[in-house]
Amino acid sequence: MHIHKVNLQEKFGMFSEHWNPKVVGELNGQHVKLAKLEGEFIMHKHEHEDEMFLVIEGTLLMELEDRTMEINPGEFVIIPRNTNHKPIAKSEVKVMLFEPASTLNTGDQKSVLTKTNLEKL
Repeated sequence: MHIHKVNLQEKFGMFSEHWNPKVVGELNGQHVKLAKLEGEFIMHKHEHEDEMFLVIEGTLLMELEDRTMEINPGEFVIIPRNTNHKPIAKSEVKVMLFEPASTLNTGDQKSVLTKTNLEKL
């Protein structure tokens, strides 16, 4: 096993597309992903997986069925399995995601935003 550090700014500089997570690490069956978000995603849920969104830069709005949460840089939110949620980024937001490797970005909703083969950086 090769042990190395990961520079988040360097990794974020390697891509520009939105809503297309990149795998930057793996541990205990979990993926550590980076993503740039802008605009509105789709309301969806993950039947078997919890997700963690850590905001690195920008402000993320997380729409839930009963409220909308604001997550700022240095804050994170954990979305429990089977919870409908919709990420919204009024301007570009950079996030780090922690979730099981099996997690499909659009959960129970298949759309043009669905990514099945994630790039590793």
